[in-house]
Amino acid sequence: MVTYNVLTMIMAGGKGERLHPLTLHRAKPAVPFGGQYRIIDFTLSNCINSKLRKIIVLTQYKSHSLERHINLGWNFLNPEMDEYIMTLPPQQRIDEHWYRGTADAIYQNIYTIEKERPSELIVLSGDHVYKMDYTKMLAYHRRKKAEATVSAIEVRKEEASEFGIIEVDKEYNIVGFEEKPKSSPKIIPGKKDKCFASMGIYIFNTESIVQMLREDAEKASSHDFGKDIIPTMYKRCRVLAYNFIDENKKRSKYWRDVGTIDAYWEANMDLRSTLPLFNLYDQRWPLRTYERQYPPAKFVFAQEYKGGRLGLALDSIVSSGCIISGGRIQDSVLSHAVRVNSYADVRESIIMERVDIGRQCKIRKAIIDKDVKLPAGTTIGYDPVDDRRRFTVSPGGVVVVAKGQKIE
Repeated sequence: MVTYNVLTMIMAGGKGERLHPLTLHRAKPAVPFGGQYRIIDFTLSNCINSKLRKIIVLTQYKSHSLERHINLGWNFLNPEMDEYIMTLPPQQRIDEHWYRGTADAIYQNIYTIEKERPSELIVLSGDHVYKMDYTKMLAYHRRKKAEATVSAIEVRKEEASEFGIIEVDKEYNIVGFEEKPKSSPKIIPGKKDKCFASMGIYIFNTESIVQMLREDAEKASSHDFGKDIIPTMYKRCRVLAYNFIDENKKRSKYWRDVGTIDAYWEANMDLRSTLPLFNLYDQRWPLRTYERQYPPAKFVFAQEYKGGRLGLALDSIVSSGCIISGGRIQDSVLSHAVRVNSYADVRESIIMERVDIGRQCKIRKAIIDKDVKLPAGTTIGYDPVDDRRRFTVSPGGVVVVAKGQKIE
């Protein structure tokens, strides 16, 4: 379909404090995911697959690796055709503050919006994992003649306390919003046990949202779309919920906020399963990224000792450049250029780029960030007391070794 003059803005400036220490040196959207991707790659891939060609990524905290990744891997559109993917840090055109909320981030770049003069503004989050054709939502927005449309995913009533819950009438007009309701969440009309959770995906008529952003800037508010802009808008004009259509083509809809260590670990672990909920291998919906040129992964068997060394990986994702030199990998996700040495045993773990795992190491339920070298015989994930003394351990028991951390 023709999208006319649509501008897409991706929010990618959050601190990602709940993902610490993975966000110690990088923005949350730049955190590696699934072996060879960054989290933001999924939103950007959705945009390209949806034929959106004017994309601005709003950066802020620790943005260097994110900007580098986008410049190296996503700089392929033709500016002569008025197509682009660009990063935009805070400009301080309006005041000296950094972004104070999602709405304020857009407001501080209102000059760019007015310069482009799009018919609609699409606002996305850069830190969720899902597949979505945004032009289907755009067609719905136009067909229903809405001023604003919010994408929503159905969740079970008992899960509502984890989300921002949208209240709708029978026509899916938004009539209320409650952030993480502790009791009695509003259900979808006609569905006893389902609620609509906001996905942080918005389409606005440009003229309407510019006016709302100017008004909100004058108020003492949190300057947030979900808490401030949408509740004000639905009292004045037509604001609709759009029931998320998943391009993943699975039985249940997949959308993940990988904003905590446990959620991040669980989402990666699902990818390596026999029938993952999220399909990385769907050629109909390609997922782009940037990666350096590495040689193929190699698995080494050598008969140096009695019984030999057997390098193998079971139910795992192993990226290019990895050398499994006599070690065993099981139920794990390995990024590029990882080396696993003789008799090492790695299970239920996420191993990031250029990690070197020494001989006879035992690793279980861990996330090991980039450029960590584990000395021979290192044990992680087997002694909770020792793990907490040396590393960060999540509420779910995932051990996180920080980027470049030296292990004695």
